[in-house]
Amino acid sequence: MLAALVLALGLAMDASAVAAARGLLGRRRELVILPLLFGGFQAGMAALGWLLGAWGGSYVAAWDHWVAFGLLVVIGGKMLVDALRGDDHPAPDRPAGLGLYLLLAIATSIDAAAAGITLPMLAAPPWFSLLAIGIVTAACSALGYLAARHVGARLGSRLEVLGGLILIGLGVRVLVEHL
Repeated sequence: MLAALVLALGLAMDASAVAAARGLLGRRRELVILPLLFGGFQAGMAALGWLLGAWGGSYVAAWDHWVAFGLLVVIGGKMLVDALRGDDHPAPDRPAGLGLYLLLAIATSIDAAAAGITLPMLAAPPWFSLLAIGIVTAACSALGYLAARHVGARLGSRLEVLGGLILIGLGVRVLVEHL
């Protein structure tokens, strides 16, 4: 079961970093939405990977990194361009749309689909691994979000540049690790 928890913690890191990037913007409602979506999508994609593993594990592994890279770079690039242009940002109490939240959840959970292929190899039952992945991701995302809100409140709203760079960096890291 320790292997399942370590896997869950490893998978949670991308989602936690993205939640932290969003936390820099200080939108309170996202503290609930993002951890729930990130945890749910991580567990769901791992389950999908587990099911697809028997059918075509090599197909999932061949494309997952490209999709994650594209989504994270586009979203991070938009954050970066908006921050550098000084465009009118939405007010902190006006949250982003559900579409953005879903894109972030998908982008951060694509690697979980590939990891799901390995679930039958763990000593823990797959249901335990999936539950651990969801709960650990949600908890780490909430902690990352809260930590970033604290830092963002002290350093100012220009930290959106940092958030965009984090997302782009995560996308590049995913691509480099898989190539």
